[in-house]
Order: sequence, then structure tokens, then C-alpha cells
Amino acid sequence: MVANVWKVVAAAGDAVDDGDTLVILESMKMEIPVLAESAGTVASMHVNEGDVVQEGDLIAIVE
Repeated sequence: MVANVWKVVAAAGDAVDDGDTLVILESMKMEIPVLAESAGTVASMHVNEGDVVQEGDLIAIVE
């Protein structure tokens, strides 16, 4: 699946909980939230708004 990064919600250094939205993708007019899989701090974001991503691409690192 190919999607556009519609909105970046979290930034490097932000504290997130399990289930918090990191970015929102848009594909075929559907919004798809990408959620944190565990609580921690966003170490780095690897996408920007407007980027095109595919399944398996690295979006963010949460430590």
C-alpha cells in the first residue's frame, strides 16, 4: 500500500503513550493513523508531511 503523510502529530523528543498517534497517512481518501506500539520518547521521525511511504518504511523510532 502506498500512502501520503498527511499530518505529522509527534516530534522528536515528545513523550508518547502506547496507542498515541504519531502520524496520519492518507490513501485513497482514507485517513490512517500510525500509532505508537509502546510508551516512550520519540527518538526520531523519519517522515515529513507530504512524503510518500510504502508498507515497511520506517516512520519513527520510539525508545
